[in-house]
Amino acid sequence: MGQAEYIIEFIPQGRYVKVSAIDPITGTEAVMVGDPTQPQATLQRLAIQKLEYLLNKNK
Repeated sequence: MGQAEYIIEFIPQGRYVKVSAIDPITGTEAVMVGDPTQPQATLQRLAIQKLEYLLNKNK
């Protein structure tokens, strides 16, 4: 089994950025708000961790 693939969306909202991670198979979405000065990879990793938590919680 390989690495899971998710849809990631970054939406700048003034002094923060909204990051959404979506599992295309289940349609489950995790949304978080982060500091726009942080590296995009860091924000993406945190959103994916939240999404994976939700996916595991719903099993």
